[in-house]
Amino acid sequence: MRFSREELESYRGGTVPDVLSDGVDLVFAGVNPGLRSAAIGASFANKGNRFFRALHLSGITDRVIDTSHGFDTEDLAYLAHRRVGFTTLVNFATAKASELTVDQLVEGRRSLERTILHYQPSVVAMLGVTAYRTAFADPSATTGRQATRIGRSQIWVVPNPSGLNAHYSLGQLAVAYREAAIAAGIRVLPERQ
Repeated sequence: MRFSREELESYRGGTVPDVLSDGVDLVFAGVNPGLRSAAIGASFANKGNRFFRALHLSGITDRVIDTSHGFDTEDLAYLAHRRVGFTTLVNFATAKASELTVDQLVEGRRSLERTILHYQPSVVAMLGVTAYRTAFADPSATTGRQATRIGRSQIWVVPNPSGLNAHYSLGQLAVAYREAAIAAGIRVLPERQ
């Protein structure tokens, strides 16, 4: 699907549905949807985003899921079977996460906490240390497991897969995602090459 810049801008403030189901053990929490994701109605819909390639490389999924035209019902069922889900810290679209204010990130934390307390996954993997530092008032946080929890859920901070965060390689993303999955009790598949 192709969109003009003007068409994408019309999705500013749009939302993307969570992909969560009962029994989820690992929830990846993105910062907020991009304009293309809001236009498509699916997380990580930009073909340039490395998220689903990193999930496959890490062994969390057995294939690269393509959401560039929306979620396929078979993929949604597969993710539920694997006990993996997705949500966002802030659920309204911007062109870049850096457009979000401190207040929006802090309010997003409150919303995220309500979602996580409802589903009670073993691990919440926050996709991006900068947003985590602000939302959780932890300016010295680094990637990896955090001391903070949401209810019974461990919080892990993992690198953001956005192309704007290119100083992390695809392999480094996969390693970080795999560690969070293992901590969540997900039976990971053999690592891919």
